[in-house]
Amino acid sequence: MNLTKYEILQNQLLEQPKTWLITGVAGFIGSNLLEKLLKLEQQVIGLDNFSTGYQHNLDQVQSSVTANQWKRFNFICGDIRRIEDCKQACQGVDFVLHQAAFCSVPGSIEDPTTTNQINIDGFLNMLITGRDATIQRFVYAASSATYGDHPDLPKVEEKIGKQLSPYAVTKLVNELYAEVFAINYNFRTIGLRYFNIFGRRQDPNGAYAAVIPKWIAAMINNEPVYINGDGETSRDFCYIDNAVQANILAALTTDAAATNQVYNVAVGDRTSLNSLYQHLRANLAKKFPHLQTAQPVYCDFRPGDVRHSQASIDKASSLLGYEPTHKIAEGLAEALDWYIDNQ
Repeated sequence: MNLTKYEILQNQLLEQPKTWLITGVAGFIGSNLLEKLLKLEQQVIGLDNFSTGYQHNLDQVQSSVTANQWKRFNFICGDIRRIEDCKQACQGVDFVLHQAAFCSVPGSIEDPTTTNQINIDGFLNMLITGRDATIQRFVYAASSATYGDHPDLPKVEEKIGKQLSPYAVTKLVNELYAEVFAINYNFRTIGLRYFNIFGRRQDPNGAYAAVIPKWIAAMINNEPVYINGDGETSRDFCYIDNAVQANILAALTTDAAATNQVYNVAVGDRTSLNSLYQHLRANLAKKFPHLQTAQPVYCDFRPGDVRHSQASIDKASSLLGYEPTHKIAEGLAEALDWYIDNQ
């Protein structure tokens, strides 16, 4: 049986460990990256200010790895808006996985100033310090929000529309800055345009919580589930293990043509909010009988939201060797118990 590119790289890491920096390490995606890298016996530095990350995410990672693996982790409580913190975190690092960001579309509409400070000023700080520390690769969290109002489906990396929120603007600026650093400093970057990542350690609380954990928590607690619009809005929901794979592939690619690029991270599928609701209700009703007759509450469309989102993953597949292991049904089946236990 032939190994996938991802499996080959994992074996290489076990034989030749590297040093990684994860910004936003206490967050949803950051903590999953930490868990995977520690299980691969890597040295990891983590930077977080706990603005949207949580100590309990780090605690869960600690409980999932061995004591010796946990000793390979060095946590820095700091802020990417402070360049001194960025410099400290980048010392001796081979690869940066930059996940720290203000990640809410509606939140960015309410507070564009903070969004700009974190997502642009902080991003620039990390580029500068990563360049000065001569790291090998800078992989950063981009966003499907960059596509804006472009009507084509599936989304391909070379075609974007007008951005619909301050958050989307900041994510586009990240890509532009990365490109400029490649041109002027030969600084090797890769951007990953995430499409609705979901899975374990995704926060169900707060006004801007992602739809899957928020709905699961509401359903379990017999609270209303609100759907913005008519429910036919669709998204390319992507399980966390796929995002982890994409980050490691991007960091370790040896193909020069694959660097200084942006890639969609998704499964290439589309699920409507109505279908998502029906799927969650059917699976949760097995443990929570009150959901058998539950119905959602429909509200107005939310400003800044795109109507449909579906990615082409051809570029990531051909240049990085990306092969998603979970579609939405498999991801929900794997994560549902975690959501139930942690809502």
